[in-house]
Amino acid sequence: MTDVGDLAAFAELDLGRTARRGYPEAIYCEGKTPSQVGAIAAAVRGRPDIVTLFTRASAAHAEAVLAALPDARHDADGALLAWPPTPPVATGGLVTVVAAGTSDLRVAREAELTARYLGRPTELVVDVGVAGLHRILARVADLRRARAIVVVAGMDGALPSVVAGLVSAPVVAVPTSVGYGAAFGGLAPLLTMLNACAPGVAVVNIDNGYGAGHLAAQIAAPA
Repeated sequence: MTDVGDLAAFAELDLGRTARRGYPEAIYCEGKTPSQVGAIAAAVRGRPDIVTLFTRASAAHAEAVLAALPDARHDADGALLAWPPTPPVATGGLVTVVAAGTSDLRVAREAELTARYLGRPTELVVDVGVAGLHRILARVADLRRARAIVVVAGMDGALPSVVAGLVSAPVVAVPTSVGYGAAFGGLAPLLTMLNACAPGVAVVNIDNGYGAGHLAAQIAAPA
């Protein structure tokens, strides 16, 4: 594993970001080697006052983080690790994350855990895509309790428009790369969401659960 002393050779951690803008830096693991991620984990070990999220973490990344931070929470379904493992006390409004299908769950988990570790109460609603509208209609009362809603969908990407037409809260739409050939790796749902008929829909990049959870946490922050 890369020594912490070598950290400056490949990273400069923004440990002042929480004080500057209210939310900490996250570590995007994809594209980094496990030894680099492990060195970053070792560097933040002395700052338990700062929530650190390791996103898009492979099994090898997780092993490196846990070697430096054995008590970190590892959510393999969301490809995310969090340290310290206990989320901060929840404040502000509820963030509800909705996954159209089970195949969208990794991105949905990333969004939900991000919002939770940024200090919001969260709920996760799964497998309520537009192929069976009765499923989302049965959850309308739950959705209407939320201050912000993240909707994660691949395929045709139609679910955010449906949800936004049923609730007063803003909707953060996340296209996923789930789908057959003409979905073009998430481009088709991205375009659908950008062309949403219902107002109040904001769209983040393909598979960007972290960005969606972060934005929803900011929307639902205490006044």
